[in-house]
Amino acid sequence: MQAIGCWASSRRVFKEIEFRGSLPRIIGMNFEILTWLPRVCPVRLALAGLTLVAAVSSIGAENPPAEEVLHPGEPLDPYLWLESVTGEKALDWVRAQNAISTAELKARPEYEPIRERLLKILDSKERIPGVSKHGAWCYNFWRDEKNPRGLWRRTTLEDYKKPVPTWEVVIDLDKVSEAEKENWVWKSYKVLYPSNDRCLVQLSRGGGDATVVREFDLVKKEFVPDGFNLKEAKTEVDWKDRDHLYVGTDFGPGSLTSSGYARLVKLWQRGTPITNATLVFEGKASDVSVRASVEHDHGLIYERIDRGTSFFTSEEFVLREGAWVKLDKPDDARAGTFGKQLILRLRSDWNVGGKTYPSGVVLACDFEGFLKGERKFSVLFEPGPRRSLAGMSETKNYIILNELEDVKNRLYVLELKDGNWSRTPMEAPRFGSISAAAVDQHESDEYFLSVTDFLTPTSLFLGKVGSSEREKIKALPAMFNAEGLEISQQEAVSKDGTRVPYFQVSRKGMKLDGNNPTLLYGYGGFEISMLPNYNAGVGASWLERGGVYVLANIRGGGEFGPKWHEAARKANRQRAYDDFIAVAEHLISRKVTSPRHLGIQGGSNGGLLMGVMLTERPDLFHAVVCQVPLLDMRRFNKLLAGASWMAEYGNPDKLAEWEYISKYSPYQNVKPDVKYPRVLFTTSTRDDRVHPGHARKMVARMKEQQHDVLYYENIEGGHGGAANNQQAAQMSAFAYTFLLNELK
Repeated sequence: MQAIGCWASSRRVFKEIEFRGSLPRIIGMNFEILTWLPRVCPVRLALAGLTLVAAVSSIGAENPPAEEVLHPGEPLDPYLWLESVTGEKALDWVRAQNAISTAELKARPEYEPIRERLLKILDSKERIPGVSKHGAWCYNFWRDEKNPRGLWRRTTLEDYKKPVPTWEVVIDLDKVSEAEKENWVWKSYKVLYPSNDRCLVQLSRGGGDATVVREFDLVKKEFVPDGFNLKEAKTEVDWKDRDHLYVGTDFGPGSLTSSGYARLVKLWQRGTPITNATLVFEGKASDVSVRASVEHDHGLIYERIDRGTSFFTSEEFVLREGAWVKLDKPDDARAGTFGKQLILRLRSDWNVGGKTYPSGVVLACDFEGFLKGERKFSVLFEPGPRRSLAGMSETKNYIILNELEDVKNRLYVLELKDGNWSRTPMEAPRFGSISAAAVDQHESDEYFLSVTDFLTPTSLFLGKVGSSEREKIKALPAMFNAEGLEISQQEAVSKDGTRVPYFQVSRKGMKLDGNNPTLLYGYGGFEISMLPNYNAGVGASWLERGGVYVLANIRGGGEFGPKWHEAARKANRQRAYDDFIAVAEHLISRKVTSPRHLGIQGGSNGGLLMGVMLTERPDLFHAVVCQVPLLDMRRFNKLLAGASWMAEYGNPDKLAEWEYISKYSPYQNVKPDVKYPRVLFTTSTRDDRVHPGHARKMVARMKEQQHDVLYYENIEGGHGGAANNQQAAQMSAFAYTFLLNELK
């Protein structure tokens, strides 16, 4: 989440990212069909601090609760023992709660048909396989009913264009897991460029963020004997060259930040023990993380250090003549390159060279000139009141710019010629969510174009910048019956007068009598945008059964750029909650639904949103699905990755900041004498990002207060809540079964 689930497993300086990052694709708790999430090859932009990392190297130990530090007059937490992740007493409590919720939900007649349908969708061979091209091969990771842990496989681009490509299996993760007696979950890989014959594979036990790293031979299709291997930890690793790696990992006591990530980067030489690796850079314990990366960009090589000083700020260094030279940029600006050009995206206004550039703008200048003090910028993107940057993807000779205008995608091509940048609109559909990603930024100007919306199955096109022709190479078939459904974009007015957009999917001619079961989904944090996407899970489990689905674009997200996010950060957090309340009230005032038939759902930071809605406006909703949530905001910074999120929420150990956090923290604000809507809390024991203690303690307190709640904790699965399709289908079926019964 980017957000508490929104990061790829390798947050690198100049990392290939796409700003739009629709959270339901990532959080996993909606368990949509991941139709095709294209390999994003944008301009290498560092997401300063946007990675969420966990505070322990492994979740397999008892993980005793962190020390309780109280403000004057604060009571002791009676449920602190539930923070012991794998403590026997805590797990006995979990099993008892699971038995209660499982008995109720599996007995409902809707459960098994929904579970079977969702599993069929998740295992469907008609899904569009997303690929990443390295050299001659397009790689894809694939799960289905015969391969529950998955296959890492490859084909050529020409073969990929065929209706049924011929795939060559590179790694059969089920066979590896069986041979090693481990429940391996695929996480990521890094290919050695430009040879493309070796890679570093990262595998997780049970789905957590902690991984093992193993060197793999892509020619022989086998793990390299005596190759680079790292034990389980929150590791960031990149190739410097064939015989050297930059490594940030758990090197022992004192090597981690307070957020649980590496504060040391070392250079490791092949054939030597990791204990002999040479220290390259050292951050502070208060940092989020420190990591190194090597980027090959248009014949140039950039060796970089990213010192994440907070979730949204970083110091960045480039290697020049054996020394690390700091980039003189705003700490909250994201930096990247396009060949010899430095690319900067600002998160706050910047006055430089006698001119002020606004938050959200994207600037370009000569990289070497910038290092020498020159500040001659070209503006590549300029934000507007309702316009923001969704993503940037580089091909060999161009940059494809993806903008959001009123939460609708628009594409443009940027070209650098004779020192000047030009901007040309790219023809693309005017509806739904559009994304463009380079096929291979080293070799060609080809790109994949993905087109989708709530009701339109994803289509994948192959095009080339400069040509108006595109070839439709993949199309997802309809996975639910969308006949008679329509999409509309509405707008609510928040408490302070801010216009808040939202999407509604419902029956054409729906009777506006307040009786329509309605599911409202939200997130509102970490500058993550909520965009339309084809969600077969929602379609098959909710829309087909007559429900209305609503996606809210509340503040805290990134729909309108950094200012939309900044408006609901720290002391202004309540604005995100006011926005969500405004959307709910607008649905009721339009008589789409009523409190009796209105349910809400969210995960991770969206789970915190659910907890706040529960405690602030219990009168407004009748059912809440709260997934992998933050709920105890007094101790969130002590639990796993929580310390890295203080830039978003504030520091509860500082009395002045706890004063505003305490007003909305769900765990501290739930009361025994209030009638609350029924809640289903779900989480994962293996979630080493958001601590399962949040949900556990909230449920224990609510049950103590005699409230009617359900709880289910998957014993594995990581922050997505599930480690395979079977678990995903079950968790999602629990949620929809609960909602259908509560809101009918």
